[in-house]
Amino acid sequence: MEQFHRAAKFHHLARNTIDCYQNWIEDFLRFSRVGDRWRHPRELRGPELATFLTHLAADRRLSASSQNQAACAVVFLYNKVLVDELGPEHLGKFSALRAKRPQRLPVVLSTSEVQRVIAHLRPAIVGLMAELLYGTGMRVNECCTLRLRDLDFDRGHIHVRAAKGNKDRLVMLPKSLGGRLGSQVQKVRHRHARDVRQGGGFVPVSDAERHRMPYSQQDWRWQFLFASKVMRRDESGRGYRWFADAGAFGRRVSSAAQEAGIAKRVSPHTFRHSFATHLLEAGYDIRQVQTLLGHADVGTTMIYTHVMNKPQIGVMSPLDRLAAAAGLDP
Repeated sequence: MEQFHRAAKFHHLARNTIDCYQNWIEDFLRFSRVGDRWRHPRELRGPELATFLTHLAADRRLSASSQNQAACAVVFLYNKVLVDELGPEHLGKFSALRAKRPQRLPVVLSTSEVQRVIAHLRPAIVGLMAELLYGTGMRVNECCTLRLRDLDFDRGHIHVRAAKGNKDRLVMLPKSLGGRLGSQVQKVRHRHARDVRQGGGFVPVSDAERHRMPYSQQDWRWQFLFASKVMRRDESGRGYRWFADAGAFGRRVSSAAQEAGIAKRVSPHTFRHSFATHLLEAGYDIRQVQTLLGHADVGTTMIYTHVMNKPQIGVMSPLDRLAAAAGLDP
């Protein structure tokens, strides 16, 4: 797997993508064993991959997205990792039974429901994270990994770095959050100064940044806006703070929605869906919304047009017509 990791870093794959691809590649090679003998990838081609993908759909009943992840992982192995050794045509064409991708609409909250969920979030820092998600349309991992240097209060924007597809983008910094975000920055700086005095103050950075800016790991500007409460030490004794746990944050959001009496299935991503839908309902151009969300294809953004509140359509339910004809209050 060392060769795979070198190629993954060369192609700037995200850490989550690397872990996901590695798991699928190992799963593919394990599935392709003959008895107890593991076969080298050079012994496997398109038909073996097709059999594996069909197995995922027919036997393991995995979703279409899981199948696509598996296919992308194995294709990356052959087209990027082993291409010099095996050639670009080694894998060849393949066709497999594919699971049908469900056509589900995103869950969207009303403005009242957004307020109710946020009102039930504790402590205050968790509520601030939720407001930032709704106010910017960021993905939850983008919010959790924000660093102090990413906030530009003077220009009123937030720099989202190395997001999905390894792309950067700018989103608005909500004016209504300016004061509280500024206070959070000061809290992080004070805590960082205290950590430094205790042999800490370090944060993880990429290899490229560490070589370009050797002191970035302990620079206050690189500290996470929403950092973990606990400082952990590595083998050398240096104290690190990682970014906030997206999973723990998600559980708090789900619990808050239940406490608020909202029957919808609410997750942190629901704030992103609500952000996009409410902007479109307010008349903003879909291309603007696409840019703010970081979608490569406007077709992805179009899904929100299906959940917009469109009173101008003026379609009355036939049941309401019957009620009106009978003089009943619908």
